[in-house]
Amino acid sequence: MKQRRRGFAVNRWFWLAGLVGLLLDQLTKNWVTSTFAQEFDTIPILPGIFHFTYVTNSGAAFSLFTGGADWLRWLSLGVSVGLMLFAWYSPRLQLAEQLGYGFILAGAIGNGVCRFLYSYVIDFLDFRLIQFPVFNLADVFINIGIVCLLYAMFRSPSHLKS
Repeated sequence: MKQRRRGFAVNRWFWLAGLVGLLLDQLTKNWVTSTFAQEFDTIPILPGIFHFTYVTNSGAAFSLFTGGADWLRWLSLGVSVGLMLFAWYSPRLQLAEQLGYGFILAGAIGNGVCRFLYSYVIDFLDFRLIQFPVFNLADVFINIGIVCLLYAMFRSPSHLKS
């Protein structure tokens, strides 16, 4: 009986995307907290279009469920552990799936770390031209992950057969 391989080597792009995304997220949040004196301080990069603005968010994406950090921290932890177990025990996933799940992991852990440490998430990417809510790299990585998974789903041979 052939033993199935598992662990880091099988879905290495998952782990790499998760680690790199988490490091970038935490480095940028650290930069924000060490650069800005107080919340709502801003640095215009393209005035009126894009700013770095220090904002805290005690809710979910786009400030939904404000004050919900208690249950959101546990949701982040559950999603993170679930994704890591999935990648560890899964056979080799497609590259787009590995990257997708890895980026979602980076976002879940990145925002989860903030929720456990501070009871809020540090946001700073402020697109003022379209009046979009301020967000962070963890949010970007979650969305990149979703796009990768959608790409994998629509590209997979099983989808094309239906």
